[in-house]
Amino acid sequence: MKLKKELGLFDVFAVSTGAMFSSGFFLLPGLASHHTGPSVILAYFLAGLLIMPAMFSIAEISTALPRSGGAYFFLDRSLGPLMGTIGGIGTYIALLLKTAFALVGIGAYGAIFWDIPIKETAVVFAVVFAIINIFGAKKSSGVQKIFVIGLLVVLGAFIADGLWNIFSGVNPSIEFKKDNYDPFFTGGANGLIFTVGFVFVSYLGLTQIASVAEEIKNPERNIPLGMALSLLVTGLIYVLGVFVMVSVIGNEAIAKDLAPAATAVEQLFSWLPAKTGLYIIVIAALFAFASTGNAGMLATSRYPLAMGRDKLFSEKFSKVSRWGTPIPAILLTAGLIILFIVVLTEEGIVKLASTFQLFIFMAINFSVIVFRNSKIASYDPGYHSPLYPWMQIFGIISSLALMFYMGWGPLVFTIVTIILAYLWYIFVVRSKVKREGAIFHWFALLGKNQHDELENEFMEILREKGLRQDDPFNQTIVRSQIHFVSKAKFENLVMDVSNAISKELGVESESLAEDFMKVNPIDPALAIPGVSLLYARKPDIQQPVLHIVLCAGGVKKPLGGEGTQYMEKIKVFFFLVNDENNAKQQLRMLSSIIDIAERDYFIKDLLSLKTERKIIEYLLHDKRYISFRISKKAPSAALIGKKLMDVTLPQDVLVVLVDRENTSFAPKGNTVLCENDILTIIGEIGSINTLYDRFILSGGTP
Repeated sequence: MKLKKELGLFDVFAVSTGAMFSSGFFLLPGLASHHTGPSVILAYFLAGLLIMPAMFSIAEISTALPRSGGAYFFLDRSLGPLMGTIGGIGTYIALLLKTAFALVGIGAYGAIFWDIPIKETAVVFAVVFAIINIFGAKKSSGVQKIFVIGLLVVLGAFIADGLWNIFSGVNPSIEFKKDNYDPFFTGGANGLIFTVGFVFVSYLGLTQIASVAEEIKNPERNIPLGMALSLLVTGLIYVLGVFVMVSVIGNEAIAKDLAPAATAVEQLFSWLPAKTGLYIIVIAALFAFASTGNAGMLATSRYPLAMGRDKLFSEKFSKVSRWGTPIPAILLTAGLIILFIVVLTEEGIVKLASTFQLFIFMAINFSVIVFRNSKIASYDPGYHSPLYPWMQIFGIISSLALMFYMGWGPLVFTIVTIILAYLWYIFVVRSKVKREGAIFHWFALLGKNQHDELENEFMEILREKGLRQDDPFNQTIVRSQIHFVSKAKFENLVMDVSNAISKELGVESESLAEDFMKVNPIDPALAIPGVSLLYARKPDIQQPVLHIVLCAGGVKKPLGGEGTQYMEKIKVFFFLVNDENNAKQQLRMLSSIIDIAERDYFIKDLLSLKTERKIIEYLLHDKRYISFRISKKAPSAALIGKKLMDVTLPQDVLVVLVDRENTSFAPKGNTVLCENDILTIIGEIGSINTLYDRFILSGGTP
């Protein structure tokens, strides 16, 4: 079952931003400043810059393959199930650690008001969130948006009041003091670089949008723009917020503080009643930690579920309870989160989470290089990463360098986990999984085998994404040539159509026929019983050309290429020719033809139509099309005798066909409309609905 595309631009921004404002702002600055001093401000800025290659890469892959599963799905389909196993386990661990750190934050900020142990409180909330998720946790983007707006207001007020107090001089105790920034680099260059990697975990929510890419409307615009806006706003708040904390608390004090935002706010908001600012910031922090912890439990538990379905984990983890939740996956996730909380220090959790995520970012940047070089035609991103491949190469090198600066402990733990994941794949997974990644298509250029099933899967995803706004599909249907054939041999039919298209386009008919009869890896994804889609690409084609052949008796077509004995009787042929530089557009158009051909009783309905106009209208039939007859007894009477250019119509519609006395033609601006003309109009849904109300609902004849 397909997920509904319900998330818009602000939803993308809210999901991404909401996942970042918890430990990164409220807990981490104190731990991070211990290693580099006041230059922790610079560390947050640099970390935001260094995550950009991964952000661009994730945005590209998400618009090409909008599938739930996030990084795991990307790595599995690009580098194969071995890297899918390693990347899936690595991402799973990174999210476990990030969620554990958020739960520790609940204890740290709760201890401000109540005498409670930090880690024990974190464990209790891990159990609570596990129970909530077992009984179902319905996602609500509306609640998330309200939460993010509220949090941005609180943090914006914190920063604004802090900057006012620091630079206005109204409060001498917290005015800007150079002593707070001297020395700026307490740990030298090594300390700064380490801290950049250390605070990387603050930006991990930026990539969380990949896991909901399947549910985003207009992903080609909303994913990259939403992620970029989220990074801009988050980076600005991190840098300015940490600057306020360092200025108010002081360099030495912040390095020992697990709740620096709460400590800083005690000296701010003097215009409010006593401790009101503290209450606001602590409540905001607790909500942020709780939201991140609960959402983290939800999202993280879906990794064992997805990997169980793909047979990388035990299939027990793919089981869903009567409440619609994966109980085994949730219990495993909660158990590991509790283990990390108990065993690791707060700093240890951050180091491991950042190190694992840096490794995943390396792999994702490499995945874009693999996808581009695989030359898979159905890899069709609506957004392309800028500065390719240098952006990805920079991302790989910078992530690798930061990993080494994180210290030997996290690095060794990461390497051991990779080795264990590799052994798990070799001894448990390999015998169950037969697919390979896009990297084998890259290798195919070097003489190695490729995995054709991947092209079919990508083609299915392309079908789900549908046409782009500027794809001339409806116009091509309207201009299509329709041939009625009583009987013919397949080879002769292909040659006849090739000759007709050759005259239309001025290309060699033999070359067209050869392309039409070629067997391609994506053909299984275009297979419909009784229907055949044949296609070719040639240079200098100004607009796509489509010829449709109908044969009630059927034409026997060999399946599987030359020498194949099995024959299928085809009753409907589509011959599509596009420019050779528009291969991806052609695939989108072929996918839309398949969507039409999958209608119930498609062949029977199409063969029952006897005129070109009715056939074209049947193929166009959707919410972007309307057809009606001009009549003196209907509102359309006002059109009689008018030139088409003088008729007032919505700007985003086009009259593509006029049927007059059993003759169909494409009208021009000076075409005079007559009584009993049948107009076929295509356009945007809202405008088509307006025309429907105007000419049909009000008494017109459809």
